[in-house]
Amino acid sequence: MKAVVMAGGEGTRLRPMTANQPKPLLPVVNKPIMEHVLRLLRRHGFDETVVTVQFLATLIRNYFGDGEELGMKLHYVAEEVPLGTAGSVKNAEEHLRGEPFIVISGDALTDIDLSDMLRFHRENGAMVTIGLKRVANPLEFGIIIVDDEGRVQRFLEKPTWGQVFSDTVNTGIYIMEPEVLERVADGEVVDWSGDVFPELLKEGEPLYGYIADGYWEDVGTHESYLSAQADVLKGLVDVEIDGFEVSPGVWVGEGSEVDPEAVLKGPLYIGDYAKVEAGAELREYTVLGSNAVVRSEAFLHRTVVHDNVYVGASTNLRGCVVGKNTDVMSGARIEEGAIIGEECVIESEAYLSNDIKVYPFKTIEAGAVVNTNVIWESRGQRSLFGPRGVSGLINVEITPELAVRLASAYATTLKKGSVVTTSRDASRGARTLKRAVVSALTAGAIDVRDLEAVPMPVARYNTSHSGVSGGIAIRTTPGDPQSVDLVFLDSSGADLSPAAQRKLERVYSRAEFRRAFPGEIAELSFPSRSVEGYTQELLRRIDTSGIDEAEMKVVVDCAGGTGALVLPSLLGKVGAEVMTLNNRLDEASPTDTLAKQMRDLQHLGELVRSSKADFGVRFDPVAERLSIVDENGELVDNERALLVVLDLVAAERGGGRVALPVTTTRVAERVARFHGVEVQWTPTATDELTKAAKADDIVFAGDGRGGYILPEFSRTSDGIAAFVRLLGLVARTRLSLGQIDRRIPQAHQLRRSVPTPWAVKGSVMRAVVEAAGDREVDTTDGVRVVEPNGDWALVLPDTAEAVTRIWAEGTDSDAAQRLLDAWGAVVERAEG
Repeated sequence: MKAVVMAGGEGTRLRPMTANQPKPLLPVVNKPIMEHVLRLLRRHGFDETVVTVQFLATLIRNYFGDGEELGMKLHYVAEEVPLGTAGSVKNAEEHLRGEPFIVISGDALTDIDLSDMLRFHRENGAMVTIGLKRVANPLEFGIIIVDDEGRVQRFLEKPTWGQVFSDTVNTGIYIMEPEVLERVADGEVVDWSGDVFPELLKEGEPLYGYIADGYWEDVGTHESYLSAQADVLKGLVDVEIDGFEVSPGVWVGEGSEVDPEAVLKGPLYIGDYAKVEAGAELREYTVLGSNAVVRSEAFLHRTVVHDNVYVGASTNLRGCVVGKNTDVMSGARIEEGAIIGEECVIESEAYLSNDIKVYPFKTIEAGAVVNTNVIWESRGQRSLFGPRGVSGLINVEITPELAVRLASAYATTLKKGSVVTTSRDASRGARTLKRAVVSALTAGAIDVRDLEAVPMPVARYNTSHSGVSGGIAIRTTPGDPQSVDLVFLDSSGADLSPAAQRKLERVYSRAEFRRAFPGEIAELSFPSRSVEGYTQELLRRIDTSGIDEAEMKVVVDCAGGTGALVLPSLLGKVGAEVMTLNNRLDEASPTDTLAKQMRDLQHLGELVRSSKADFGVRFDPVAERLSIVDENGELVDNERALLVVLDLVAAERGGGRVALPVTTTRVAERVARFHGVEVQWTPTATDELTKAAKADDIVFAGDGRGGYILPEFSRTSDGIAAFVRLLGLVARTRLSLGQIDRRIPQAHQLRRSVPTPWAVKGSVMRAVVEAAGDREVDTTDGVRVVEPNGDWALVLPDTAEAVTRIWAEGTDSDAAQRLLDAWGAVVERAEG
């Protein structure tokens, strides 16, 4: 039986370690990861192996040769272009005919019992057996659920936390019957998990999952690379360590010189012919490569040093990686998470701070303090984008320098000569950062139309018209006047899709910014009629008939935000009597705190009641969302307001579909169905609702947090358009908001947040799926479990915080509370 070792990956997340060597050759305790894999295969009797190569393939061929030194026979099959996981194996088909074969990654460290996996495969008569492992964080892997016999039931590639329904993930180790290759087209990009396995599952072929007990680590990040070294030294993984164990946990390679006065605190590893001088201190989980030299008084802790590295006297290295042939001179200090590429020189007394990346062949001057990456990458983060764009404290996390780099990365993702809008809210911080953004864009050969201070709906509208490729809007973070959000828009005015965000992040992380030649510096213009154009189009597309005749009277609170720039001229044209509050730009208070919001809403309610207005609204400071007060001055909470507006829209439309997040009460479904309208349930992420609203038959969308989408005008959330639409709807229906609210059934929905460490979120969701049993399960976002009587509970891991959110809706409040308590207990038990 033959094996296929996949060794074609570039390992981009591991740069600069993989800048000029393939990921399978990265050493783990002085042996390439792929060598550990080949030795595992040989141990289980797979002595003939096909190696698929692409990136820097010659280096892999030169290192392993024909496999004779390992007691194996190796064949190499090269891809001219990437063919995907299945296409790569198909490319090696001539070596695999006639018998089952095993597929394994050349860059994952494992000691899984392959012989037992083969036994499992044969006993079940499987066409494909997938090696599975339970992990703490399943986001980077394909998650899979199997039944009690091991047959695969469902799987999902690289989910979001909202899609996690298990912590059992695909290891990329497969045992396959040869006929599987007939399902893979020649010369095309085909993936096992994305293309082949779903088809096999759909056709009912015997697809099994083998849950392994052994060790498995996908060495895909700098953190996992360091942890893999520590796991080998701790004995958590069964691999061969060359050398002599001179004391418990202290391994020393052949020919090494370690002075008796050196301090060694294992577990640690010293490679062949290395030298450690007196007074040097090597602490836990340190790995020295072959021919490395560590001078006196040097201190190394949890540090991985590759071959031929010189570590000078009195240096201090903690939790870092130093590439081969690099010199670290005396007194230098390298902090946690720093990665130094090969053949670099770190001169004396230089200081490299946490998480710094230095690419190969660079020199850091003596005494330099390095706080940004050198050459191709800027400071890496786990996730640059959050739920509101790129967010952080003004002048601490979000500085003008950061804004320049982000805007430069955005410019680089666009063609030269593209047009981008810039805009801001009323705050001084946003104004300062916008100037930095404009400079970076024009320096990147991008023409800028600066809308200056405008509401977010106006910025989105102007970005979606007249050949604009995108936009950057800067606003104060809702509820936090010390923080700011940089919101990147696409050509439709919507937030960038996750795929576009990842593209921008890649450019940003490598700092591969395009700069315009002197003659290409782009233009900056200030459109003179951006607000007027928005207003005219809004009044043309939104039905305002009946407002004049109904003699509507409303109270509007602009909250001191940019809505004040639009509403006065707009309200004069809609035919209603309007009283406005806070109709000014308030630089000192550019966002809503909860206390300010509630105080303003109470005042708004008093004015509505005393003036006998039909209703009142309060916009958020960027006019993207609105709160509603009824004719009695009572606040209609956001979730109830969504039902009221839905009822009005559905009654007038009498058909089509509405898009709502899966967390919305199912009373919405009853309201919509009563008027002949269908509901499309979406995940909770804002971009998912925006994406759903692009369908031609969607007549309305809302998020239950004051955000409304009116597709006849815009496919993004727009508080101003929602207000004008609401005016017309109330005028034409001749019913008050209170009357409409009273005719809608009451919802009995409760929610709770359960603190959940990141490390156990996957196992929590697996426990939820298992606890659901035979009940209906909906995995649109998180796991929603439906009871036979229609009551339901939704368990959803939060994407930004270490908590799990739970919603429960019942036929009455007691039923909802029982459901909430029951599923809260499931989550808490799963946390252990």
